[in-house]
Amino acid sequence: MNTIFETIKTIAFDIDDAIKTADLGYSDSENSSGEDQLKLDVQSDIIIEKAFAFVAIVKNLVSEEKEGVLELHETGKYTICYDPLDGSSLVDVNLSVGSIFGIYEGKLQASNLVASVYVVYGPRIELVIAQHGKKPMLSRAFGTQFREVGEISMNEKGKLNAPGGTQQNWSSVHKTFVDSLFNQGYRLRYSGGMVPDLHQIMLKGGGLFSYPGTTDKPDGKLRQLFEVIPFAFMYEQAGGQAVNEKGQRLMELIPTHPHDTSPCFFGSNHEIEAMKKAYGVH
Repeated sequence: MNTIFETIKTIAFDIDDAIKTADLGYSDSENSSGEDQLKLDVQSDIIIEKAFAFVAIVKNLVSEEKEGVLELHETGKYTICYDPLDGSSLVDVNLSVGSIFGIYEGKLQASNLVASVYVVYGPRIELVIAQHGKKPMLSRAFGTQFREVGEISMNEKGKLNAPGGTQQNWSSVHKTFVDSLFNQGYRLRYSGGMVPDLHQIMLKGGGLFSYPGTTDKPDGKLRQLFEVIPFAFMYEQAGGQAVNEKGQRLMELIPTHPHDTSPCFFGSNHEIEAMKKAYGVH
């Protein structure tokens, strides 16, 4: 597993360099979800694929930017599902973006996730690793190396609120719930990038990130294998919770397709319990 973590650290520096130097325009292709791909998305995907081509314990890769499963090593043990550059449309306005990696052993479902990693490309490069039985570990880049900074723990109650999705497409239940948080003094922190927003909530102690089912996307927008499950694992290991609109743990999800999506709520315990109450679930 350490070989995978070390490979991701190398990838992080390569993608950070691409962010700083690459063409920010659109490519001539779409990803598997029908979204126009930025050239930087494609380049980041290639960086990751080339890096793991030399890691024998990685059996398969599943990317947000590709359809299906790419086999690398027949005798490998792990499948890595990844979003090579989450929030890439924010690069041209110089906001933080990130990469997300879910490491699975066996069938691609939440219960088989053995570790998750994400990288934040901002004023500094930061990397967080979560494993079973351990608090997520934050590392920060110093020169060409990462140094551990410390473990991440969430408080029982936070102060930040990051509501995703277009408001005109929210349900009345969700709008009432979000308004209630702001009426209690929660601060809006939403950049449009999943990685920096969830990273901020974890590092600031707590709060809520929500991306509900909406009238235009009733099954949510965020992808289970690449985004939802890896961060659900992070939040639970940090002492928080991650559920869908029915109150079901996101760590119980069993995707039927590599690009399945899910409504999702990530937060500290107080906010998730308040969400369950607002949605009438137990």
